[in-house]
Amino acid sequence: MTGNRLRPFEADRLRDAGVTYAELGATLEDLPSGYHHLDERFEIGQGRAVFDEASAELMRWGLQRRSGLAVAASSDQVETGGVAVLRVRFGPVFVRAPVRVVAVVDEGDRRGFVYGTLPGHPECGEELFVVERDEAGVVRLHVRAFSKPGSLLARVLGPVGRLLQHHVTRRYGRALRR
Repeated sequence: MTGNRLRPFEADRLRDAGVTYAELGATLEDLPSGYHHLDERFEIGQGRAVFDEASAELMRWGLQRRSGLAVAASSDQVETGGVAVLRVRFGPVFVRAPVRVVAVVDEGDRRGFVYGTLPGHPECGEELFVVERDEAGVVRLHVRAFSKPGSLLARVLGPVGRLLQHHVTRRYGRALRR
């Protein structure tokens, strides 16, 4: 990784890798059994301007960066098929988490994306991030995921890993708040 962009050879390697789970796109539908599920909504503001600003920030990997993750991506804008390596710091330890964007959501008052785990990610599964605006103008961030341990580290951490996932999700809930 160099800065915010993946080196071309690393981006190509990740694009060639398959996701580490079979249920591609399931965060957009019914969550599959056999995984830990997460489904949270966080109010972030009110009105069209908040929606436009928050969704634009989301589509620039801003949610992850504002939540304390380092992001090196194949593109500055989130796009279907794009890849990224997220780096999460837990005390003195850095964990690399490669992902691929498997879907982009752009439905008027719903914008966001879904990424899936790639080899080298400590978990196996998928996560959805969508900014949505309801009829009353309330803007929310929707985070939805299914996952299970995909590495020895994640299996050893067990319940601690779930606590860390919920901790990062709460950071997401605050990251775009206006």
